Amino acid sequence: MRASLASSIAVTCAAVIALPVSLAAPAAAEVPPALGLPTAASGSPPALSAQPPAPELPGATQSLPLAPLGSSDRALGGGADGTDAQGLTRRDVRPFSLVGVVWDDPAAVLHGAVQVRTRATGGDVWSPWQDVETHNEEHGADPETTEGAGRALKGSTAPLWVGDSDGVEIRVRGEEPLPEGLRLELVDPGEDPAAAAPVTRTAAAPGPQAGLNAAEAAVSAVNAQLAAYGATWIPALAMAAAEVTFPYLPRVQEAEVQPADALAQPQTEAQDAEVEPAVAAAPAKPYIGPRPKIITRKGWGADEKIREKGFVYTKSIKAAFVHHSATGNNYTCKQAPSVLRSIYRYHVKSSGWRDFGYNFAVDKCGNIYEGRAGGVAKPVLGAHTLGFNTNSMGIAVLGTFSKSAPPAAAVTAVARLTAWKLGLHGVNPKGTSYLVSGGGNRYKKGTKVRFNAISGHRDGFATECPGVRLYGKLGTARTSSAKYQGRR
Repeated sequence: MRASLASSIAVTCAAVIALPVSLAAPAAAEVPPALGLPTAASGSPPALSAQPPAPELPGATQSLPLAPLGSSDRALGGGADGTDAQGLTRRDVRPFSLVGVVWDDPAAVLHGAVQVRTRATGGDVWSPWQDVETHNEEHGADPETTEGAGRALKGSTAPLWVGDSDGVEIRVRGEEPLPEGLRLELVDPGEDPAAAAPVTRTAAAPGPQAGLNAAEAAVSAVNAQLAAYGATWIPALAMAAAEVTFPYLPRVQEAEVQPADALAQPQTEAQDAEVEPAVAAAPAKPYIGPRPKIITRKGWGADEKIREKGFVYTKSIKAAFVHHSATGNNYTCKQAPSVLRSIYRYHVKSSGWRDFGYNFAVDKCGNIYEGRAGGVAKPVLGAHTLGFNTNSMGIAVLGTFSKSAPPAAAVTAVARLTAWKLGLHGVNPKGTSYLVSGGGNRYKKGTKVRFNAISGHRDGFATECPGVRLYGKLGTARTSSAKYQGRR
C-alpha cells in the first residue's frame, strides 16, 4: 500500500516543502492545501490591539468549608467527638454541575469515604448518595518540580460530574483523622461558548474573526501549523500527509523544549513562539498514523486567563498513559465540553495546578479534545501520572470504568490518537519504552521502569485508575494503534 502512495506523497512533499520542520509555530503562516486546510487571506495574524475584545467566558466555583456533623447527622457513623465525620446538611446553593473536596495539605491523604447527593436545578427531588473517588493523589505534577512543589497546591478528591444542580448535601467519614481544611468545591462550567456566542465551526477562521485575547492567541499559535488562528478544531489528516508533514525529528525536540528537571523558569509563551526551527533527517519509513480530528481548547471553551502563563515541555513522548476521569458516566456527549471546563477549573482553581492535568481527553462518543496547553503535536509536560509525567503523555477517557465497560468509540479514539502522536516520536504502540521514576508509591525516585507504549495509570502507580474495565481494553488499543500506523 505504501508503494501505491508514492506519487501522492511526492505531490504532498512538493506542496509542503516550504513548511518549517519544527513543531513550533512562530506565526500564523499560510497553510498549504496539502494539510487539508483552506488558506488564510493574510500570511500573519493581525496585531492583538486590532482585534475585538474576546468575550468573558463564564464559569464559577463555590468553596464551602465542611463542619463536624452532629450525632443526628452522621449517617456514616464516626467518633463521639465528630472529628472523623464532617459534612454539610442539605442546602440551597448557586447552580453548579461538578463537585469535589479539597484540603490544605497536598501531601495528606483522605482515608475514608466521601458521599454527596444533589438536587437538579429547579426541581425538588434529591439524587441518591453518590461516592466521590478519594484516591486522587496519584494524579498531578511530579514531586520536586515547580508545579509539584507549588504553594497553591491542595489535596483533593477526584471531581464528580452531577449535572445542573442547585442543592447539595455532603458527608465525609474518616477511617483515621481527616485532613485539615476540608472544603466542598461546587463548579459551574458556565454556558457553552457555542450557545452563548454562535460561531462558524470551521478550522479556517483567521485571527480577525476569532477575536482572540493574548492568552488565547498564544495557545492557538502553537497549533498554527495544524489549524488557523482561533480554530475550534484541528481537522483529520490522511496518513500520507501526516508522515510527510511531521516526521520524527529528535533534534527539533531537544532544541525547542525545556527539560522537565529545569522547571524553575517555565518557558514563556513569547519565548515559545520565537524558537528557531532545527533541521534533522527524517527516517526512511516513518510510521505515523492518520491525524484524527481534535477539538481545540477554543472549541471546548477553556478560559485561558485562569491557567498559568507559559508552556512547559518535556524532551519527547515515549509512552501514553490512559486514565479514566472518575467523574462518572452520567453525561451526554453534548455535555462533554462542559465536563472538561469543570475539570479544568477544578484542577486550576480548586487543586492549584498550573493547567488542565491531562494532555488529551476522549468522551464516550470518541471525540478527542486538546488538553493541557502547549500544542497537540508537541511534547507538553502534563500532570497526570505522578512520577512519570516526563517523556509521556496522559489521555483521560471521560467517565468511570471500574464496573462499566468503556464504549468502543472511546477505545478506538485512544488507538487513533496514539497512532498519530506516538508516531510523531517514532514509537511503536505495541512496543515498550523505559521511563525514569520521579517518585511515587510504586517506584522510588530514580528507578528505571519498562512500560508498554500504551499503558494504564496503574502501571506506574498503585491505583485503580483507569478502572479494570478500561484497563482490560488497552491490549486492543495497542493492536489497533499499530495497524493505524501501517505496522503489521
